Amino acid sequence: MEKIRLLIADDHPGFREGISRFIDDEEDLEVVAVAGDGEKAVRLATELKPDVIIMDIAMPDTNGIEAARRIKVSTPATAIIMVSGYGYEAYMRNSLQVGAAGFMLKNAPITKLISAIRLVHAGESVYDIELSRRIMSRLYQNGADDHKDSAELLPRELEVLKQAAKGKTNKEIAHDLTISQRTVQSHLANIFRKLSVGSRTEAVLHALKVGWLTPDDLP
Repeated sequence: MEKIRLLIADDHPGFREGISRFIDDEEDLEVVAVAGDGEKAVRLATELKPDVIIMDIAMPDTNGIEAARRIKVSTPATAIIMVSGYGYEAYMRNSLQVGAAGFMLKNAPITKLISAIRLVHAGESVYDIELSRRIMSRLYQNGADDHKDSAELLPRELEVLKQAAKGKTNKEIAHDLTISQRTVQSHLANIFRKLSVGSRTEAVLHALKVGWLTPDDLP
């Protein structure tokens, strides 16, 4: 079994060690590195190219948002889950803007975090649907721009992306389009590759910016 390789970035040793201990019990997950500040997280992410990063927002030297932005430039295929002790809307908005695949509170049950790791690795997103819709709509209205040189998606790929934009899981998309979940994952992988992104959140934001989707396509 090929394991999901993880980097945990948080300035609290207790949080890093606690998460690592639980992940060690999962056969399909592996912590390959930990970082206590944003600069080290960027360096390790660039060197190791982990599949998923658990990134604290408030860290010394370079905060998690800036670190995530830099990592998504150098390692776009890496999915990032932002974590915080506070559920500020601004934190989620910033997480969406830098292309993080999800945002979770630190007090969430460990089982939810482990589930989120597997979800983002499969190309899904972990955000509150209603709040993310409002934020994405505002980002679309305030920052829509044109990328005429963007790679074009095939009709079926755009269809899958529109379903993903509504917050549907891979299983729900497969059911609605009468295809297998493996085919959905294949389409998402092609979309991510063409757009140089690492999550459906980034793909949806890109599609909103270039006009392939509108806020009406969101949930």
